[in-house]
Amino acid sequence: MATVLHQEIVAKGYSGHYQRVKMAITPLRRGLPIDTPRERPPSPRQIARWITTTPSRRSLHATETLQRLFGHCPELERTHHLVRQFAAMLDDRDATPLPDWLDQLTATGFPALASLANAIREDQPAVVQGITTPFNSGVNEGRITDLKLQKRIMAGRAGVQLLRQRIVLMAHLRRRYP
Repeated sequence: MATVLHQEIVAKGYSGHYQRVKMAITPLRRGLPIDTPRERPPSPRQIARWITTTPSRRSLHATETLQRLFGHCPELERTHHLVRQFAAMLDDRDATPLPDWLDQLTATGFPALASLANAIREDQPAVVQGITTPFNSGVNEGRITDLKLQKRIMAGRAGVQLLRQRIVLMAHLRRRYP
C-alpha cells in the first residue's frame, strides 16, 4: 500500500523518500486516527523569560501558554507568584516585605529557592540597599562586559593600544545608539 501511494505521489512531483510515506500511513494501517500536529512545548528558558516579564508586557500567546502550564504545574504558579512579589518590591523600591518573602521562599520546599533565600540572607543589607536606592552599577557593568568581550574576540592577539582603540570606539557607539 505504501509503495503504491509513494509511486503515485512521486508521479505528481513528490521528491520525498519512501520511508516518510510509510511512517505517515502506519497509523492508518492499525486503524488509528492520524495525530493532529501538536504545539512544541516551551523550553525552560522561554518559561523563565515569561515569568520574569511584567504581565502587561507579555504577548497574548505567552500569557495563555503560561496559564495552561500553571494548570498542569502548581509549583510553577507558586514560583511565578514569588517572582512577581519580588518585582513589586523592586518597582516600589520598598524592601519592607523582604524578610517575609525570604520566609516564603524557604517554605516552598524547593531546594533551589531555599538556597536563593539563604544567599540573600547572607548579604541582606546589600540587597535592601539595592532595592531601596535608585542608583545602580549597570553602566559600569556594561563597560566591563564590553571590555571582556573585546579581549575574548581578540584572543590575546592585540596589544594594549588596539584594545584601547576598540573599547573607545564601542563607548562612542553606545552613546550614539543606546
